[in-house]
Amino acid sequence: MMETLLLPFRFGFMQEAFLIAAMIAVPTALLSCFLVLKGWALMGDAVSHAILPGVVLAYILGWPLLIGAFAAGMLTTLATGYLAQNSRVKQDTVMGVVFSGMFGLGIVLYTSISSDLHLDHILFGNILGIDAADLWTTGLIAGGVSLVLVARWKDLMLHAFDPAQARTSGLPVGLLHYGLLTVLSLTIVATMSAAGLILAVGLLIAPGAIAFLLSRRFGRMMALAVGVNLLGLLGGVYASFFWGSDPAATVIVLLTAMFLAAFLWRRWRIARMTAQAA
Repeated sequence: MMETLLLPFRFGFMQEAFLIAAMIAVPTALLSCFLVLKGWALMGDAVSHAILPGVVLAYILGWPLLIGAFAAGMLTTLATGYLAQNSRVKQDTVMGVVFSGMFGLGIVLYTSISSDLHLDHILFGNILGIDAADLWTTGLIAGGVSLVLVARWKDLMLHAFDPAQARTSGLPVGLLHYGLLTVLSLTIVATMSAAGLILAVGLLIAPGAIAFLLSRRFGRMMALAVGVNLLGLLGGVYASFFWGSDPAATVIVLLTAMFLAAFLWRRWRIARMTAQAA
């Protein structure tokens, strides 16, 4: 029995999958807390889709794919911010137009070239086929993003809750705004090889949403989000080995189940407290 349970850890590709899953768990969980509080869930979705044309262009030009992905992500975030501030259209509408346009451009570019670039790996990730370069790149980006978020979490929290108060307090609101967009793009780039562009958005929303249901203090929310994300990522990769399913998709399904469980638990707790008060 024990030998069967430990079987996934005997394979090198599974060990690397567990390692990169643990690497991306921390930055995506921390960032998801700010995105949930700020109402930027669609921003993560927009950036993850809009990265595709940057990846294809980088392939055509012979550049590292991560450079193209980051450039496209930053272009999307800057364009979205500019259009939202200088037009009557609301930000969520602007994000929908920009990200669908960028994603469509990526598909057009991809179908117009003859290459060995696998679109499935870009969209859904290939966590079982990563190499040493992916581990190093993901580790460096994940570590840098995590350090920035932990070091400036109080400033970012105030900016998420009350931008006007943050400006009154003398905080660099513009720097915090675009800094958060920058780390968002970097985080999606870091998760690209493992979770892919489409499923990465689940890692940027679910952990923060679950932690928000289970806690009232932001510091505790961040810690819970990290724990939830580690459990979801490592548990999903582990379960996929025995189920024969796609690891990234299994992770998202597990996180979704955890969200539903947290929602039902909170509803039960509120009902119980109401009954006791009555």
